[in-house]
Amino acid sequence: MCGIVAAVADRNIVPILIEGLRKLEYRGYDSAGLAVYDGSAAKKGGLQRLRAVGRVAELATRAEGLSASAGIAHTRWATHGVPSERNAHPHVSGGLAVVHNGIIENYAEIKTRLTGLGYVFVSETDTEAIAHLIEHKLESQADLRDAVRAACAELIGAYAIAVLSEKEPRRVIVARHGAPLLLGLGEDGHYAASDTAALLQVTRTLIYLEDGDIAEITRDGVRIACADGTPVERPSHESALSADAVELGHFQHYMQKEIFEQPQALANTLEMIGAAQSVTPQLFGAGADAMLRDAKSVLILACGTSYHAGLTARYWIEQLAGLPCCVEIASEYRYRDSVPNPEALVIAISQSGETADTLAALKHARVLGQSRTLALCNVPESAIVREAALKFLTRAGPEIGVASTKAFTTQLSALFLLAVTLAKVNERIDAREEAAYLTAMRHLPLAVGRVLELEQGIAAWARRFADKQHALFLGRGLHYPIALEGALKLKEISYIHAEAYPAGELKHGPLALVDEGMPVIAVAPNDALLEKLKSNLQEVRARGGELFVFADAGSEMPESEGVHILRMPEHYGLLSPALHVVPLQLLAYHAALVKGTDVDKPRNLAKSVTVE
Repeated sequence: MCGIVAAVADRNIVPILIEGLRKLEYRGYDSAGLAVYDGSAAKKGGLQRLRAVGRVAELATRAEGLSASAGIAHTRWATHGVPSERNAHPHVSGGLAVVHNGIIENYAEIKTRLTGLGYVFVSETDTEAIAHLIEHKLESQADLRDAVRAACAELIGAYAIAVLSEKEPRRVIVARHGAPLLLGLGEDGHYAASDTAALLQVTRTLIYLEDGDIAEITRDGVRIACADGTPVERPSHESALSADAVELGHFQHYMQKEIFEQPQALANTLEMIGAAQSVTPQLFGAGADAMLRDAKSVLILACGTSYHAGLTARYWIEQLAGLPCCVEIASEYRYRDSVPNPEALVIAISQSGETADTLAALKHARVLGQSRTLALCNVPESAIVREAALKFLTRAGPEIGVASTKAFTTQLSALFLLAVTLAKVNERIDAREEAAYLTAMRHLPLAVGRVLELEQGIAAWARRFADKQHALFLGRGLHYPIALEGALKLKEISYIHAEAYPAGELKHGPLALVDEGMPVIAVAPNDALLEKLKSNLQEVRARGGELFVFADAGSEMPESEGVHILRMPEHYGLLSPALHVVPLQLLAYHAALVKGTDVDKPRNLAKSVTVE
């Protein structure tokens, strides 16, 4: 949520700022703005600021003909104050312009103090308090970087900021604490952004800032210091991504592209097992052998789609490894009095690795004495990866659509690999079983590819109920979390109200909702719970509910009036959830197409949730 781009270069940086903001649109936003300075701007009295409500395209139109060699830009997702041009970033104070991601928890206190000193606030945002505070610090600090450092010392909360001053127009000062920010090193200039995607247009050489870092960006280089002002060197990294990786190509939407990228994403994630007939704890990092062997239980921390992956993993870990597993919603975990277990393996799951709630929950778990930590993430060098003792990268590649798809299936594959590894170190499986599970994982990309061939039939289903106001998703056992994920996808992008329940819970309340206007989507693999599920579905038909059933071959569920069956290519045992979620993703996508919603950027949502 929110995005920052900053640049200082020998060329016109306005197109770089605009294109960077376009690449950050997936993060979710409601307005956009930029502030720049160069010789022509100086003749007009200093900084030039442009802001617009709505899409980056509107800001781009307003910026036509503008030229500058230094500037900052921002996409805003409203927290303090409604979406409006007045609340859009950058915010200014005197000759300063500031953009900010995150939330400043003590902004009201700062605002009260600065108002008493004569500073006038014109927006409802917490960011404006930062701008005025830095301006105030310049009264006692001769250098802008020192003023930013002094201001940051008073801020409580999460932030990534970029500051431009008309008095020092050839440099930008940036700082981060709890919100992602990275630097880009180029041949003709230097840059900063919230995400790699924004900078691939100009460089693949990146520096990831640590919490508390303050950096100066100029044409000639970058200088980084810790919060206390001590100079520090941070390593540079060459991004493995290319600009093409974040392009739409021939697909209509990023979500569609990412659904169809799942076979390759799974193959990439599981590449390390190759033709191996056994797993090794070292797949999860140095020191994993002892940490996994000594774990007496598992605690999974996650939010949203990643939480559903964790719920699925609970079944695998308990069944295969015989370890008790608890799955916690990260945003709730640190606000309750839990009972810590220092012998638990704590797993934090996040696509971005910057999810504020998950990162805070992971830190809280460590404070409670739970030091055996594992990050399962799609982004190397992200905050959660750096915080954990062990890591596993899912290698899904960039995921632009707000509704997560390939990140979820690659998380499932990684979690299944972990479950098998835990089962092995706990001597719960023999070599034959281990080899069979590895064979199944290697076949998974091909199996998902076959499921994708069902798209046209799923699109026809979507047209049948896209005009409905509500939908009910049912699953049992391993597939209840998949029903939850299917309901989440539908509500996220089509705005159809959808809920999911274990099918056995129908009689305990949800059955009251069922009538001819309530479509019921069922996940029906040919497993031990199939006959129980069939009985639950009969309860739906008896109340006039229309059923849409994703069934395996051989499940012996015939179509009839009000019962629509779409057969999956094969039953896939314990890995079935990774297959059954794919048609639910396609169902949500095509329902959204019929309804004409903004598939990749659904209202009110953000891709990377970097604030509480």
